[in-house]
Amino acid sequence: MTIKIKSILLLSTLFVTSLTVSQNLSQSYLLYIEDYSKLAQMQQKEYGIPASITLAQGLLESKAGQSSLTKMSNNHFGIKCTDWTGDKVYYDDDEKGECFRKYDKVLQSYEDHSLFLKNRKRYGFLFDLKPTDYEGWAFGLKKAGYATDPAYGFKLISIIETYNLHQFDLKENEKQWVAETEKNSTDNIEQRNNQSSIGSIHASANHVVKKVNGVRFITASPADTYSIIADEFNLSEKRLRKFNDVDALAELEAGDRVFISSKKNKAPVDCPTHKVFAGESMHSIAQDYGMKVVQLYKLNNMPFDETAKYDAVLKLR
Repeated sequence: MTIKIKSILLLSTLFVTSLTVSQNLSQSYLLYIEDYSKLAQMQQKEYGIPASITLAQGLLESKAGQSSLTKMSNNHFGIKCTDWTGDKVYYDDDEKGECFRKYDKVLQSYEDHSLFLKNRKRYGFLFDLKPTDYEGWAFGLKKAGYATDPAYGFKLISIIETYNLHQFDLKENEKQWVAETEKNSTDNIEQRNNQSSIGSIHASANHVVKKVNGVRFITASPADTYSIIADEFNLSEKRLRKFNDVDALAELEAGDRVFISSKKNKAPVDCPTHKVFAGESMHSIAQDYGMKVVQLYKLNNMPFDETAKYDAVLKLR
């Protein structure tokens, strides 16, 4: 088979894969995002919580507005009755007949969620993060005890990146954040990430380097390519692509996670399994947990041409 024919076949495969991923996106998720993205942006403008985080939490906690609890209470974030004097509903969650807050309108649920985070000291450090740092918020919420699920942070990030929710994060909030934190440092963004408790390492010339599963990565900017990032970190492009389990034709998109060191064979200890969301692929799941795609396939005894099936539970360790 000639090189030309091989290239055509590979491009065709990539096109079909891309089309399949697009078709696998949950319509209920897309409708929810359409309905509530502006509301999430209102919350960011008022309280400083990234719109992508609010949307991802709403999608996850309410099952895109389709959960029984949400339908009976307009409670999109699963907030329980602690310190609550308003209307209540009772619903079986971790325990039978638990008490949850009830709202007349969805707007009230969003407002209460923002105040819930803003008024509790344990979430205070999150508001020091850059307003577009959705990864920091996702891991920080888990660290602060928002959810008991050990994979909660990973799930939020997966939803944000699968549905491109970071496009709703307000950039003007980031400018305001920079102005407010610029005191005695000539590089306040680097200082802020060094103070963060969620794993930032340092700011390179162009990117902030973070860790997941002990593996270093950066988040791609709009103008980034694998070649540019490889040069920045003194790597060969071939090696960088190998770190990220992509071929020579794969292109970057803004917001993509790019590992600059070799990924692990397994996910973190506290993340033994993963439930597949609509639109996820074996590659995207492996990227979320900082593990190699081939090992993810092997752990689940799956042939390499098989795709991740919606709602399936995959072994990560």
